[in-house]
Amino acid sequence: MSERTLRGKTAIVGMATAGVGEAHGFSAMELLGKAAVAAVADAGLRMQDIDAVFAATSSHAFPTMSVVEYLGLKPKFFDGTNVGGSSFEMHLLQATLALEAGLCDAALVCYGSNQRTAGGRLVSMSEPQWHETPYRPRHPITAYALATSRHMAEFGTTREQLADVALAARGWANLNPEAFARGPLSKDEVLSARMISDPLTKADCCLVTDGAAACVLVRADRAKDLPGKPVYFLGAAGANYHRSIVAMPDLTTTAAAESGPRAMAMAGVGQADLDLVMVYDAFTINTILFLEDLGFCPKGEGGRFVEGGRIAPGGELAVNTNGGGLSCVHPGMYGLFLIAEAVTQIRGGAGERQIADCDLALCHGNGGTLSSQVTAILGSEAVL
Repeated sequence: MSERTLRGKTAIVGMATAGVGEAHGFSAMELLGKAAVAAVADAGLRMQDIDAVFAATSSHAFPTMSVVEYLGLKPKFFDGTNVGGSSFEMHLLQATLALEAGLCDAALVCYGSNQRTAGGRLVSMSEPQWHETPYRPRHPITAYALATSRHMAEFGTTREQLADVALAARGWANLNPEAFARGPLSKDEVLSARMISDPLTKADCCLVTDGAAACVLVRADRAKDLPGKPVYFLGAAGANYHRSIVAMPDLTTTAAAESGPRAMAMAGVGQADLDLVMVYDAFTINTILFLEDLGFCPKGEGGRFVEGGRIAPGGELAVNTNGGGLSCVHPGMYGLFLIAEAVTQIRGGAGERQIADCDLALCHGNGGTLSSQVTAILGSEAVL
């Protein structure tokens, strides 16, 4: 099997989100269920048609067991791979492999969290590890602050450039009625916001929200017979070098430098071909690191690349058009919401923020403390 074998073999035919922002009175599983039911309906299928489940959550030790019980499913295939926020980009690859192998016919990928209304905070579940404990880090924020400081020291990246990332995200969020954080935001407000972990202020950190998302994949030949516009899987790849930030080989280079090129090679596309770039922006430094590592600019040039509204509405490169984790939604694990926005844009349903002629999108998920990196490429029928 070559790297191009899976290109265009499956398609997302149903997509939905639920409870984005604040969803008072709903559990994480109830929110997941709402998104799953809506995604299956969007696909023109019935729940009993679903025979494969892919799930990861931050509140269920055995996510696929919990999902199938709650939804009343009896799947032929299931996978609960959890590599943090990048899990769902990996699930697209795993679902495609299962569908292509004939192990299932309709795969549900799903996630749900009530992190905000359940009183959650932006603190990693499993860190700090023993070798970090004496220094009393507040992970994941401390980890990302370390990477930010190193990037500043090595390449001259400035807090003003980090602020440009936050401003771009807010600009897109202001065009998205579903975004949780909307309204005016100035560079001075970002720079003067309360310092959380130097050099990251509150405005450099992602939201803490509720939210659920789900999508349905089928084989490409079946997708054409279903009511919605199919969004085709073109390629995906993952890479992971560490778990703890202290074991990261280079604080300025993530494993996206490996996953991105492999995913694009599978899809047969390059950076210049892409109409939309969705990257996991848990912190402003993420966007800069991933734009570098995915090849949109040279290493060390990410800060200068995002200056002047380059990734904001009306800029040269459409990045995080839903408003991202910084201004739209971030319910613990954000990766499936990257996919949701890419599907919405390729289908032409993004309203005021719609990109003209959006046929190719890159979704890049991040898990842990810059640990697990998974890149997926999605496209319309026009690029098959």
